[in-house]
Amino acid sequence: MPLTSTDSLVRAAAEAGTGIGAFNVVQLEHAEAIVTGAETAGLPVIAQISENTVRYHGSLAPIGLATLALARAAGVPVAVHLDHAESAELVREAVELGFTSVMFDASKLPYEENVAATRKVTAHCHEHGVHVEAELGEIGGKDGAHAPGVRTDPGEARAYTAATGVDALAVAVGSSHAMATRDAALDYALIAALREAVPVPLVLHGSSGVDDAGLVRAVAAGMRKINISTHLNRTFTGAARSALAADERLSDPRRYLGPAREAMASEVARLLTVLHGGNILRQHGDSV
Repeated sequence: MPLTSTDSLVRAAAEAGTGIGAFNVVQLEHAEAIVTGAETAGLPVIAQISENTVRYHGSLAPIGLATLALARAAGVPVAVHLDHAESAELVREAVELGFTSVMFDASKLPYEENVAATRKVTAHCHEHGVHVEAELGEIGGKDGAHAPGVRTDPGEARAYTAATGVDALAVAVGSSHAMATRDAALDYALIAALREAVPVPLVLHGSSGVDDAGLVRAVAAGMRKINISTHLNRTFTGAARSALAADERLSDPRRYLGPAREAMASEVARLLTVLHGGNILRQHGDSV
């Protein structure tokens, strides 16, 4: 199956009233787990690489090209997304490599500068058929708009979307980045209001802090792209830690990264079914 555009996946989810999972790649095993999990679930997925991960690897191309190769070989639709890029130069590199979408994060800038920078990046991406996501303010956990009590105003969101021409908007509705517990209290009424006010699909960042029932409710209220990273990292690391603890002589990374990859793939598959409304899980007699 060929690499699939992010725009088509997100808009298909909007038409169906479902959500699509966007899961972060930190290393090759993460990318493999995301694709394997999607194939297991028989559902599309977005594999995303953040600017922080690019900084960790030293450059975008190696991890980006590997993820693109896995996406092109997948048995289900897979899109590849650049997440939280603050550098317009990095965005241009992602476009040249063949990424299907970018999230340009100018949220640290004053509003007018944010709009101007985002509009310029959006114009460049659209010239190359690349989907653009943005946000008004920083997500919680990164000193910003998704801190407790901070919420996106529907009117401001509508004006920002019109001014920048972006294809999707990340909004603040009660979640926070890097949550280690799944007890975030989302404002579902606000999600519904934003869905009515904003003419592009809504994106939920910080979804690791939202439990299964909350994810289902968020999708039903209008969220379409659901970003999850920390929760999957905890799954991955927990499995690796268990393998290492079981054998103190273990030194071959394949012996602990393999189980970690398998555990993450299983959780990717489960989460994708949850975001799809739990329909596949219910068909098998389970529940979300």
